[in-house]
Amino acid sequence: MAVSSGVSDLGFPCPDFRLPAVDGKIYGRDDFAKAPVLVVMFICNHCPYVQAVEDRLIGLERAYTPRGVQFVGICSNDAVTYPDDGFDRLKERWELKQYGFPYLHDESQAVAHAFDAVCTPDIFVYDHDRRLAYRDRIDDSWKDPAKVTRRDLAEAIEALLDGGRPSPEQRPSLGCSIKWKED
Repeated sequence: MAVSSGVSDLGFPCPDFRLPAVDGKIYGRDDFAKAPVLVVMFICNHCPYVQAVEDRLIGLERAYTPRGVQFVGICSNDAVTYPDDGFDRLKERWELKQYGFPYLHDESQAVAHAFDAVCTPDIFVYDHDRRLAYRDRIDDSWKDPAKVTRRDLAEAIEALLDGGRPSPEQRPSLGCSIKWKED
């Protein structure tokens, strides 16, 4: 069942996090302090919505990393219920697709809760002061890249890199719900 990402208070500080990544390292928010823009993406392996935009996210990362933008992928899904989202499978996908960004595993789901993430993909963009500047969709056609007429995420990143602010209008991302662990 598809769900939409929530609406967030722009200007809210980026939650701190420290998570293991599939490259064998541990990353935290402050490891990216020098980046003028931090893009935190809640993604996963199994979701068809993520699969549909995955190459676009990789393309954005490759286009903006040379300009100092840092992308980070986080998977918070329950790997017991969704084994494709387990650590080893995340690593396989990361290697296969040659992600250029760290892919972190939020096994406890505490980071997803801190961000108030609700779906995959759920995109959060922070300015240099690590204040939320954008929580929105990637573009206007989640399913078919040939039908994209508006590149919302790219426009937001460009605005921040140019010293401005993205539009405060938020158009929620559409995706699979985060697969929460049973209490």
